[in-house]
Amino acid sequence: MEIGSPPGRETMPAVCLYFQVHQPYRLNRYSYFDIGSDKEYFDTELNRSIIQKVSERCYVPTNRHLLQLIRRYKGAFKVTFSITGTAVEQMKRWAPEALSSFQELAATGCVDFLGETYYHSLAALYDKDEWCEQVGLHSEMMAREFGVRPTVFRNTELLYSDEIGRAAAALGFSGILAEGIDDVLGWRSPNFVYRVPETETKVLLRNHKLSDEIGFRFVSHKDGDGRSLTAKRYASWIHSLTGNADLVGLFLDYETFGEHLGKDTGIFEFLNDLPASVLAHQDWRFSTAGEAAEHLQASSELSFPRLTSWADISRDDSTWRGNRMQNSSLLRTYDRSEFSGQVDCLQESTRSMVETWRRLQTSDHYYYMSTKGGGDGVVHQYFSPFESPYDAFISFSNVMKDFTRRCRECQAMEPLPVVGRVEEIFGIYQGGEK
Repeated sequence: MEIGSPPGRETMPAVCLYFQVHQPYRLNRYSYFDIGSDKEYFDTELNRSIIQKVSERCYVPTNRHLLQLIRRYKGAFKVTFSITGTAVEQMKRWAPEALSSFQELAATGCVDFLGETYYHSLAALYDKDEWCEQVGLHSEMMAREFGVRPTVFRNTELLYSDEIGRAAAALGFSGILAEGIDDVLGWRSPNFVYRVPETETKVLLRNHKLSDEIGFRFVSHKDGDGRSLTAKRYASWIHSLTGNADLVGLFLDYETFGEHLGKDTGIFEFLNDLPASVLAHQDWRFSTAGEAAEHLQASSELSFPRLTSWADISRDDSTWRGNRMQNSSLLRTYDRSEFSGQVDCLQESTRSMVETWRRLQTSDHYYYMSTKGGGDGVVHQYFSPFESPYDAFISFSNVMKDFTRRCRECQAMEPLPVVGRVEEIFGIYQGGEK
């Protein structure tokens, strides 16, 4: 048995397939001369075209494959999603068939949905009250759109620290996802469940090596026929962990299927073959994140000595806070001295301003400003709608200047205490009912 594995395991080892679904509201090219002109901040046409393209290539066809697999294996195949509020809003507006396909998956009972920050923000690092508010808004949205209240949490881009873990525990989440980083784990394995220090909340780790074999190295695994990675070969790597694993977390961007890896790569054939290949070994099964947090025993507490994420080679916060442009933009965004960030005001104009502020918190805006080179830089540029990080910074800065001007002109703001709202949203957790 591997060092650090819990003795006396009684459960079958499981694979947890988790997919992130997120789309930001991308900004217009906003120049200095646009300030004060009432020009729309967000590029409506670009956002519409992207959500429709990704829905056509990824969301709808991949959801159809998953639904067929769930029915074929009669509950033995299960998956987990986190879907941001900004993605749901755009699907409702421009790609309703995609949203319906996620709702159809939810109705099977074999799909788990995680808690998130509604706006995919970095609020956990700057404004804990705002972070709680967004988590609550997301929980309400999940109940409204999918009929579920999440019991496991996944912070934006897997940004995690002991403090974030304890904050999620305080909101009543039974589990939280994190990156299984080698320097944090030391001699431990990512293939076991751990516990947030001083809490009962479970930590479910991403096996980054096996996850990245799909997300980044899928087409490089050529066999004798020139084909990409096969499900049978991949499952053999999972099966080799028998006796030394409780949970193998395969966490991926959902756009991996059909968008980042086109259907011509064989990615859908891989997905269709994966359940049978994994289940061919009698000791293995599939589990949702919620089931893992509820039923699997934590081997020990696991403390994170640094802030971690699943982004870039460094797997830290430098993806969003690695240069002066990013840091100055973030500090300005979360500077409440220039405007109010409360959501309980009754005035329509105030609610609109708060909605705009929260869309500006979405992590992607700062991601586009990254000046990293090498492979990280290539990935950043792939996702960015701007020609350069400097263009992204200029547009964002001009938007913030105009937004601050508009906030100062808005006189009817009577903020209420945020804590009352948080307790209202999460009262269902505090009362022990889920």
